Amino acid sequence: MARPFIRIEGVSKRFGSFQAVRDVDLTIGEGEIFALLGGSGCGKTTLLRMLAGFEDPSAGRIFIDGQDMTGVPPWERPVHMMFQSYAIFPHMSVERNIAYGLKHERMSAAQRADRVREMLDLVQLAPFAQRKPHQISGGQRQRVALARALARQPKLLLLDEPLAALDKKLREQTQFELMSIQSRTGVTFIVVTHDQEEAMTLADRIAVMDRGQVRQVGSPTEIYEYPNSRFVAGFIGAISTFAARVVRLTGEIAEVDIPAMDGTFAARSVPGLVEGQSVTLALRPEKISIAKTCPAAVNVVEGQVKDLAYFGKDSLYRVTLPGGDLISVHAVNARRADEGGRPADWDDRVWLSFEPGSAILLTD
Repeated sequence: MARPFIRIEGVSKRFGSFQAVRDVDLTIGEGEIFALLGGSGCGKTTLLRMLAGFEDPSAGRIFIDGQDMTGVPPWERPVHMMFQSYAIFPHMSVERNIAYGLKHERMSAAQRADRVREMLDLVQLAPFAQRKPHQISGGQRQRVALARALARQPKLLLLDEPLAALDKKLREQTQFELMSIQSRTGVTFIVVTHDQEEAMTLADRIAVMDRGQVRQVGSPTEIYEYPNSRFVAGFIGAISTFAARVVRLTGEIAEVDIPAMDGTFAARSVPGLVEGQSVTLALRPEKISIAKTCPAAVNVVEGQVKDLAYFGKDSLYRVTLPGGDLISVHAVNARRADEGGRPADWDDRVWLSFEPGSAILLTD
């Protein structure tokens, strides 16, 4: 992580008897894109509003660039917040919308015009400077709001569900544009989102929140590959989970009995495991191989295809295991289906296999 830029120490927020944020501790680096990820009501937007100064913590302190923000009003903080609605003025041109944020800055008209041109170039909207918001696309309106926010050169930009109003294809395109703009400006971004893919694409690090608490902080790879609880494992991406019991520990490998699979399987061990302990074994769909013949692998279980969904680039299989549970498997469609590219079909008996390192053992 870069130089610590934001420190959130023991921050809580109550609204009457309801506790929206509980004892949050976070450190965010300078120039980082940091995502607050969670479902509705998890406290992520409340935490963002406390950073902006729109809400005061009930307990704890927030530091931005070493300065305690206690009692500092929003307009005196080195922060700008970009709202989900974008809040751009429909009667103003793109150029005037961007300039509006500079009206109270101490700068000459020439300096203001130069800054606006700089922002138009940054978000690649110079050809659209005289158009009104209704004359440009949703993605371009999003960039107008971003340019207006960055025009004031904040040290910290807060983005509340910035891409929620865009369709899937435009959202994916705009994610990369945001990353490029952030890289060029070096401004620290904190993004609130409920969209796991968006957080995984945009963020250097992610804080997963649940009921006002931070459940895990880490890079997208750490959060996805090494979740620290059943909640995080289930919230990030698709996953199948099974009750298991530790039978034997040998170095870095734990052998676990899984009743749903009617057998003992090998998984990478985690610190603190003891023989006889009850755990949860979790598997990502893309970590499992599917075949109609039994492979030579460490972990193999037989099943029957119950459901099949074709997505073009890949297919999703839902397979019934010996114990009656369902497990999801993704298979890439490297060849066309009529050329033998599909490894199995409805009701086929199949063999599933996975590597010990692909199995996630959870104790929480």
